[in-house]
Amino acid sequence: MKKYDAVIIGSGPAGLTAALYLLRARRKVLIIEKLTPGGQVLLTERIENYPGFPEGIAGFELVDAFVKQVEGYAPEKLTGEVREIKVGQTDHVVQLTDEQEIKARVIIIASGARWRRLGAPGEVEFTGKGVSYCAVCDGNFFKDQVVVCIGGGDTALEESLYLAKIAKKVYLIHRRDKFRGTKIYQEKVFAHPKIEIIWDSVVKEFKGQDFLSAVRIKNLKTGEEQDLSVNGAFVFVGMDPNTDFVPPQIKLDARGFIVTNDEMRTEVPGIFAAGDVRVKSCRQVATAVGDGACAGYNASIYLEQLNE
Repeated sequence: MKKYDAVIIGSGPAGLTAALYLLRARRKVLIIEKLTPGGQVLLTERIENYPGFPEGIAGFELVDAFVKQVEGYAPEKLTGEVREIKVGQTDHVVQLTDEQEIKARVIIIASGARWRRLGAPGEVEFTGKGVSYCAVCDGNFFKDQVVVCIGGGDTALEESLYLAKIAKKVYLIHRRDKFRGTKIYQEKVFAHPKIEIIWDSVVKEFKGQDFLSAVRIKNLKTGEEQDLSVNGAFVFVGMDPNTDFVPPQIKLDARGFIVTNDEMRTEVPGIFAAGDVRVKSCRQVATAVGDGACAGYNASIYLEQLNE
């Protein structure tokens, strides 16, 4: 069984930053990634609020810069999916789905989160056939067509603006009478001629034959229901953490996010969490980088204390 000073699960902004700090401390680090580096950043067309880029930067360009900097320190990398973490005294074991086991004194969980499903009838059946959770990935399939976005946070507003560049019309459905998203995005949405906002409403059903052709919406104040003809639907109603493999010794909140202190430590010595996977109020690239820096720095201190 291979042994490392630190194993980092996930290579989004939090995981890559944590790796950078540990590698600079001359620690033996393994980064485990299920797919490709970058996480949710790769699904973002343009990031306008990351410091140092006054004109904004494409998500993939920022990821490329992160990866290039980390790879300059030659970390070990492994593509795979974590099945389980076995908690030990001073060493913990990461077991992958292919039964491979890896031992480490520190584990940093930076596995991120995934888009939450709405849960309405027809959603699963029409996923990939009109229902999507990523405008950057699938927006071009709906060029000059009519689409609907569902949600009221930053992501729903940003993605509606992105889709408005491609689609003929964008309906934006929100269950309340005001948005939660950043004011500057709200102003852009209100001013855009292609975006029509439908307040106080929810999607009750996704409808169609082979492909999505309509969504049934209900006004929560009047109770009125109607079918809205659309070619595509984009769901942005929050996120669920990727914590299926997290051991029971680690405390989670009611939604399954990992509880840490301000040093990114969990209740298990040697196990840290950073980024979207942990309990926090703001999930942005900047906060993920901050989490990763704290996790990497405090993991280095923890390792030094073990050596004493």
